Amino acid sequence: MPVRRVAVAVSGGRDSTALLHGTLRAARPLALEVMALHVHHGLVAGADGWMAQVRAQARRWGAAFEARRLHGEPAPGESVEAWARRERYRALAEMALAAGCGLVLLAHHRRDQAETFLLQALRGGGPAGLASMPALATRENLVWARPWLDRPRESIEAYVQRHRLRFVDDASNADTRFARNRLRGQVWPALSAAFGDAEVALAEAARQAAQAAALAAEVAAVDLPGVSDDGQLLLKPWLALPPARRRNALQAWLAGRLPAPVPQSLVQRLCAELPGGHSGRWPAPQAELRLHRGRLDCVAVAAAGATGHAAVALNLSQPGHTGLAEWGGSFEVSPVAQGGADAMLLAQVLAVPRQGGERFRLAARGLARSLKKQYQAAGVPAWQREGPLLRLPDGRLLFAPGLGVDAALQAPPGQPQLALRWRPGVPGPRQAGD
Repeated sequence: MPVRRVAVAVSGGRDSTALLHGTLRAARPLALEVMALHVHHGLVAGADGWMAQVRAQARRWGAAFEARRLHGEPAPGESVEAWARRERYRALAEMALAAGCGLVLLAHHRRDQAETFLLQALRGGGPAGLASMPALATRENLVWARPWLDRPRESIEAYVQRHRLRFVDDASNADTRFARNRLRGQVWPALSAAFGDAEVALAEAARQAAQAAALAAEVAAVDLPGVSDDGQLLLKPWLALPPARRRNALQAWLAGRLPAPVPQSLVQRLCAELPGGHSGRWPAPQAELRLHRGRLDCVAVAAAGATGHAAVALNLSQPGHTGLAEWGGSFEVSPVAQGGADAMLLAQVLAVPRQGGERFRLAARGLARSLKKQYQAAGVPAWQREGPLLRLPDGRLLFAPGLGVDAALQAPPGQPQLALRWRPGVPGPRQAGD
């Protein structure tokens, strides 16, 4: 019979200590194993003592224990709160999966939900942000559950007192440098005094925002296939959508392409500028948006303007992706009926930067001309020209980004052949043998 195991995220504070205790009581009749997961953030002096207390408490109550120390620091411009939250959930997921736990319980309650709604509103969050914390979510092959999300804080305090539970009192909760602490210490007492049902009302607002966010996601799932192709947003069908659905589809497309949260200011700017544009560039978090010939693309910043690279030997004779981290992208190899190269020709190629003076043939009966002129003739925008060239061992130019395989080196139609495409910002594994 497979082992059934559930994990509880335990910081050592009142709420998570109560959740661990309650979970153990409920799990015993069901023959469930309980594991306490603790994350040591390394941000306060007493963190070692908290970890020791949680370990001792878990073992005394009959729970397994696992802990993880966080390393590193926030990125420039990132708040300590955001960094700690992201790394905490990553550590919890890694520990839970390693222990064979499919369910992770979190101790957030109704007051936490109300506070999160207020913080998101003060940051200008949309429906997804205002939805705050879901009671149940599946991420990274794990189910994350908050069983006390509709419970008032007072009921947890009563449980702790009834069972005389010992917990950590984190002094950093009084540090007003953090937004949630300011809200709890300065705003919430006045708000609850003026509006006695504020907690219930705000938690209900979060629930309704979650319904609105779910509906927006469903509409985007219907609209996106018709307004996107190969990861790019198609301007003409996108503009045919009603304004609200247009903005919603753009938001969803950006969320799927950007490596960081989507700024609402970017969504607003694009909605205003894209309808009248034919080409252009827009800065985005860790990326750049590029419009050309009615298609909006998203390219990682690291992929732009790569220069000064040494030649790299590659084997591109098999379909798939071959990543070049130093160039910030990958080569995509796929079978085609014409316009490609023989696989044997691709078994030994060199990825090299442009040096100037390269000549390329667009058509079999055409003349070899400079790359610059061929790019202009084909209407390839500047950003699609960025990336490595491919040369054969004898020095002949085989491939140029945005143009494909040189016509003089293309395989005859009807013969097995492979097409090449440079994909900036799309990493892939190095193939064996290169």
